[in-house]
Parts: sequence; structure tokens; C-alpha cells
Amino acid sequence: MWGVISYLNSPELVVGFQRCCGLVLRETRSFTTQNGCINANGSDKDGPVTIHRRKAEQVANGTSRAQDSNSNYKCDSSQYEIKEHPRPHYEVRNWIFYFLFVTSSTLGHEVFYITFLPCIHWNLDPFLCRRLVNVWAVVMYIGQVMKDILKLPRPPSPPVVKLETRVDAEYGLPSTHAMAATAISFTLLLSAHERVKFPFELGLIVAVVLSALVCLSRLYTGMHSVLDVICGVVISAAIMAVSYPYWGTVDFLQLHSPISPVVAVVLPLFLSYKYPELDHYSTTRGDTTIILACSAGCSVGYWVNERLGLTFDLAGPFPVTLPPLTLAALGLGVARFMVGLVMLVLTRQTVRWASLRVLCRIYGVSVSDVDARRRKEIEVPYKFSTYVSIGLVNSILVNRVFVMMGLWDLGNSV
Repeated sequence: MWGVISYLNSPELVVGFQRCCGLVLRETRSFTTQNGCINANGSDKDGPVTIHRRKAEQVANGTSRAQDSNSNYKCDSSQYEIKEHPRPHYEVRNWIFYFLFVTSSTLGHEVFYITFLPCIHWNLDPFLCRRLVNVWAVVMYIGQVMKDILKLPRPPSPPVVKLETRVDAEYGLPSTHAMAATAISFTLLLSAHERVKFPFELGLIVAVVLSALVCLSRLYTGMHSVLDVICGVVISAAIMAVSYPYWGTVDFLQLHSPISPVVAVVLPLFLSYKYPELDHYSTTRGDTTIILACSAGCSVGYWVNERLGLTFDLAGPFPVTLPPLTLAALGLGVARFMVGLVMLVLTRQTVRWASLRVLCRIYGVSVSDVDARRRKEIEVPYKFSTYVSIGLVNSILVNRVFVMMGLWDLGNSV
């Protein structure tokens, strides 16, 4: 069993997949050492892979004094002095796979948070957006926390080519991209089947293809091992299987319980502050805060819409037949998307600007001090307030602006 796990966690599997897709390592200039083992051209007497494996083993055994135990590029050992550490050069031999997988990997980034999910709300059915946000927040929180509790490193580079740098200090298992892709694709499939008429088999194919593309993109970009991706899919599927019978109950309580808005804000804020502490800064806490805050803001907004008597959900009986996609309908959808996106971006910039300055003044630090902004007492409240505001604007204000601008037909909503 351990042999299988070790094999699935092997960086050679990732390297093999990258090479099959036309992504190959060309040069490994990383370190200049005091003892001359690696010269300015990146050559060494043991080979670059051997050096990096030895360093990874030192980190795993606790014998390296690296500032970040998950980084392949930092070393504070007395035997090593970092002179330069650019990313290993790589060669792209198949640009179709490159653009396909790099594009697929954007699922899970901030640009996804403020585009795809609100687009479902504005152009299809707010009910589906509400269901997606609920499942997405639970799945992502569990995945992020597991990463920082298990503390299993990402594949080392070299031999793996890494195309992303932002999350390199994060741990690897499970792949939260794989978890999010699985959860969102199949939650949308199961929920939409109750609301809208469409060929279920076609929807299943689309869900499998999209989630597979995202999973494979994490191998292609060198950010996860095969084991990370498989565990992400399995954990996400398990969470969905356990929670599926209760989706309807949660939705009812979210809209009708008098304590719903209190729970929706207090619980995510508490979880953000109590996120597992690490010995180095990682983007996981900030990203988790963003996800929980989006969920909190949307939840409160949906509760308010229910109290105001206009949820903008599709009117039954269900499943409904969607109107044909004409040029006029497509233009209307694009207009709604652009107006909504502008409102969310303005909200983000405004609240982020104001909250950062208030918090930095309270704690007596400069707004331009990056290290200060990473402190929990500043990062959590400013990101939480920013993205709660985005959730509120998305769920309450945007659709009402659509109505004022003539971009929304209330005849098809309840």
C-alpha cells in the first residue's frame, strides 16, 4: 500500500506527463554554493536533480534550516549561499496543451470567484449560485485546512517544471483545484437537473471533461502530484455524497431561519481567525478567508432578498424549459455580465482601500508595508470585509440594478 502511495506521489510521474504534453525542462540554474558544487551555469558534480532531492530530504528530516519547509528555492544552510534563484527554464513544444491546461488551472483563482459564480446568478438562476457557493465554501475550507495540517510538500523543481509561483509556499495534499472543480461541476449538474430541462447525459460528459481538465492542469503546471489530485477528487466526492441529502434543508434554513444571517457571518469569521497557524506565511489563510467571506455575504444577501419578497429565482413549475439562445439573449447576458462585473470590481477596490487604511491606522503600520498586511489581525478583517461586501452586492444590488436598466425580466422570477 505504501509503495502505491509513494509511486503516486513521485515527481517522475508529473515529469512524464509534462513531457508527454510537450513541456520539458531545459536549464536548471538555481544556486551558487560556497563550496562550488554548482557553478554559474547551473552545473554540479552530483547533478541538479540529486542536489534538490538531497535538499528535499533534509527538509523532510528537519535537518535543513530553510525558511519555508515547502519551498524548493530557499536554503539557509551554512553550506549553501543563494546568489540567484530564477525559475528553471523550460521549453513548450505543444502550445495547444499549454494554453488548454494553463487556462483550465485558473479555476480556483480570484478571477474565477468574481466571474463564473456571479454569472450563474445573473444569467441563469440565483438558486444554483446559492447552492454552488455553499458546497464550494465547505469543500474549499476542508481542503485548505487539510493542506496546512498534513504539511505535505509539492513536487520538487527540478525535475518538475513549475509554471506558477504564487502558491509555491503552500503545501500540496490535497489539490484544492481538483476539489473545487469536482464540487462545482457535479453540484451544478445535480442541482440544475432539478431546475432546468437538459440532457443529463450531456451534462455529465461536460462535468467530467471540465473537472478532468482542471485536475490534469495541476499536473501540467507542476503544482501537484498524482496523489494530490486523486485525493482532492476523492475527498470532494465524499463531502458531496455525505452532504447531498441535506442540501434542501440547508437551503431552507438559509432563507427562512431568523438566525441565518448571524450564523452566516459569525461562523466563517471565527473559522478564518482560527485557521491553522504555520511557521511561515502562506496564501492559504487569505484565500480561505476570501472564500468564506464570499459565502457569508451571499448567504446574508439571499436571506435579505427572501425578506424583501424578491429572490430573482426562476419561476416554476420545475424543471423549466430555457428559452432558445438568440443573439438578443446573448447580448443581454453579456450586458448583465459587464454591468455586474464593474459593480463587483468597484466594490472590491473601494472596500479594500478603506478597510486597509482603517486597520493600518489602528495598528500603527504603513499601508504599503506588505509584511504588516500579512499579519492575521489585518489580513483577516480586511479580506473578510471586502469579500462580504462583494457577496452582498452580488446577491442584493446587482439584480435590482438590472431591473432599473431594463436588463432583467421580472416575469420569469419569483
